[in-house]
Amino acid sequence: MSKVAVIMGSISDMPVMQEAINILKEFGIETEVDIVSAHRTPEKLFDFSNNAHKRGISAIIAGAGGAAHLPGMVASMSPLPVIGVPVKSSNSIDGWDSVLSILQMPGGVPVATVALNGAKNAGILAAQIIGSADATVLNKIVAYKESLKEAVIKAAESLNK
Repeated sequence: MSKVAVIMGSISDMPVMQEAINILKEFGIETEVDIVSAHRTPEKLFDFSNNAHKRGISAIIAGAGGAAHLPGMVASMSPLPVIGVPVKSSNSIDGWDSVLSILQMPGGVPVATVALNGAKNAGILAAQIIGSADATVLNKIVAYKESLKEAVIKAAESLNK
């Protein structure tokens, strides 16, 4: 069974990151959730990054605000796909510092980056990565996409009534 790690730099990021956890649970994907601060717990960051793949993790979702070094630092050490979630935090410059810190990675150290506070999309992307090799998860994603389409069609029909 595949597992996704959802990590964040601070407990204050949890309301945003909860959306990734919720959608992963909807797809039946196990999550491991933790706080791993790039600046306050660097030893924990190194241990997590170097060993996540050895513990059965398939993908990592890393949320961070402000300088937002967590996703990039994890990606620099882990062989797993890393999805960065820029979080608009109290010490953030309108969220742009977080977006750019996660988005502007050097060649060779990719971080897939979603929108500001876009943890739900990070969860969906992690599920799609897992679904590329797991038919059960893939079928759940297909059904989810179909439900999105149906919701739009129903909304359009209600406009015309």
